[in-house]
Amino acid sequence: MRGLTIAVIVMGVLIVVGTIGLVVGVLHRGSSAPTAMLPPVVTAILQEPEGTHIASIAALSDRLAVQLQGGGADRVVLIDPKTGALAGRISLAH
Repeated sequence: MRGLTIAVIVMGVLIVVGTIGLVVGVLHRGSSAPTAMLPPVVTAILQEPEGTHIASIAALSDRLAVQLQGGGADRVVLIDPKTGALAGRISLAH
């Protein structure tokens, strides 16, 4: 009978310790911010004709899509935000 009492106490302690460990683990994962850091400030210089203005900017998964109007046909340029380099160009013909 004494062995059964010791076994029950040990199992009870293990359940309590396991529950505390689980709660601490969940709280630790939930509170940690994602490790992805924003790149340092990058300057992108667009070589566009005079009279061009930015109509809108949209963030894609790994690019910025910049809609340009004026100075010719409307167009969209894709910029790599990590380097500021021009990644692509889409012209919108009238």
